[in-house]
Amino acid sequence: MSQLATTRMSSKGQVVIPEEIRNRLHLSVGSHFVVLGEGDSIIFKTLTAPSIKDFDGLIQKARKQAKAAGIKPLDISKAVTTVRKGL
Repeated sequence: MSQLATTRMSSKGQVVIPEEIRNRLHLSVGSHFVVLGEGDSIIFKTLTAPSIKDFDGLIQKARKQAKAAGIKPLDISKAVTTVRKGL
């Protein structure tokens, strides 16, 4: 398997990811990416949702940090209400 391929940008700024790379990385229609540009390099990083197990771990960590910071459930409700009013 080659790790190198060439492609070009269309007049609309679209870039085709070669099929071999799409297949190897299991990319499909609708895949989301973060795009980083630095100097003459462009990096596409795939975005994937965390698994339920990973998400549970993130929630537990957030709850611990909120508790340590003294944030209460009512504080969260008030913040959500404030943000929704701004929409």
